[in-house]
Amino acid sequence: MGEFVRLEVADGIGTIRLDRPPMNALNRQLQRELREAAVEAGERDDVKAVIVYGGPKVFAAGADIKEFAKMDYADIADYAPELSGSLTVVAELAKPTVAAITGYALGGGYELALCCDRRIAGDNVKVGQPEILLGVIPGAGGTQRLTRLIGPSRTKDVVYTGRFVGAEEALAIGMVDEVVAPDDVYEAARKWASQFTGGAARALAAAKAAIDGGLDGDLKAGLRLETQLFAGLFATEDRATGMASFIESGPGKAVFNGK
Repeated sequence: MGEFVRLEVADGIGTIRLDRPPMNALNRQLQRELREAAVEAGERDDVKAVIVYGGPKVFAAGADIKEFAKMDYADIADYAPELSGSLTVVAELAKPTVAAITGYALGGGYELALCCDRRIAGDNVKVGQPEILLGVIPGAGGTQRLTRLIGPSRTKDVVYTGRFVGAEEALAIGMVDEVVAPDDVYEAARKWASQFTGGAARALAAAKAAIDGGLDGDLKAGLRLETQLFAGLFATEDRATGMASFIESGPGKAVFNGK
């Protein structure tokens, strides 16, 4: 268990909990511990879905600017792949993931939320990519993942202005997927994640791989990927269990073992 990040597991759900008061700034140590927690969550059979949570007050307000300010070009050229890579480990988890956003998710904090499959936010949150106000641009996926999420025009508005986007607008343009009362954020995330604790883990991983991988190429490449993943599932016990259960008991009754 790290100093700033820990993995908490209960009822098939793993919570990657950021805990670096007061704002969960993403310094190098936190990024390293985040990567370690995500790898552990991916490897554990008792973790079927993952929540990324910064606590009741703030998700993560961005990178550690004091750390950045000490770096020159040579330093950042070496460090930037490490920064992006630590968040990409979360994006590549082969399990359903949800960001439970409270308070602020800005800069690297929002880039971390972008690595999740779903974003649930309190109605008082502020999200955004304010790096332009520091004379730089997002460096951990913000220009790429946000564009894929809300399109280039809206992304340019968010990135060019560096403005903080409130919950209502964020929901309307797709920066978050669900808005609830601030005190209900974590439970809403658990409710979403709990849908998958008894699900077909292999099929869920294949669905995620097909959807995310298909974004990297044209339609034909995506269809080839889908076909390959679809066919591969016929070699799993989950497929046999699911189809046998459907024939015997109708849809939605199967209990899967993740094999």
